[in-house]
Formats: sequence, C-alpha cells, structure tokens
Amino acid sequence: MSKKAGHQARKRFGQNFLHDPGVIERIVRSINPAPEDILVEIGPGLGALTEELLERNPGLHAVELDRDLVPILRTKFFNYPNFTIHQCDALTFDFSELATNGPLRIVGNLPYNIS
Repeated sequence: MSKKAGHQARKRFGQNFLHDPGVIERIVRSINPAPEDILVEIGPGLGALTEELLERNPGLHAVELDRDLVPILRTKFFNYPNFTIHQCDALTFDFSELATNGPLRIVGNLPYNIS
C-alpha cells in the first residue's frame, strides 16, 4: 500500500502502515470518538486510521514526523476544514497548544520506536 501512495515505509521512523479494514474498524470502535472530542493522532502514516476518525469526528490534529508524508496527508484530507497536520516529533511537540478548548484525546497506531 505504501508504494502505491508513493511512499516507502522507513525503518528509522518505526513505520508500519495500517491497511487491514477490520483492524482499523476495531481501533476506531475502541476509541469511540464523539463530535465534541479534540482528537490528536500521533503518526498518521498514510491516513488509514485518520480517514475513519474524520468520518466520525470532523476535527482532528495529526502529528507526523515524516516530512514526505505531510503533503500526501494534506492532499488526501483537504476536504476536511478541521483537519490540521503538524509536521514535528510527537516526543517534543507541545500538546498544550491544542488544549485551549478542553482536554485532548491522543490516539493512533504508534510507531514502534516510540511505543
């Protein structure tokens, strides 16, 4: 799947992209996003989980370290005005900047090297 999107998974980032619809559905079901949630997804990769979350919650911040994935995600989710991509390291990102309207829900299929 990553090659189809024009991106090769990088071992140094611990990338392992989700593409099993059943796994994605189970993750989203366990997150159970509500419309009022402020969601922050760490390591969205190619956006498989992102897409399902946006279908249930129109607002989502994504934190992605890989600069090559950021334009792919921006293009894929340009129709979602409340989708914001932050190109940075989640380990050093100041999440308090996003918590101005309430608590955050941090979600994601974390890269192996930070979990």
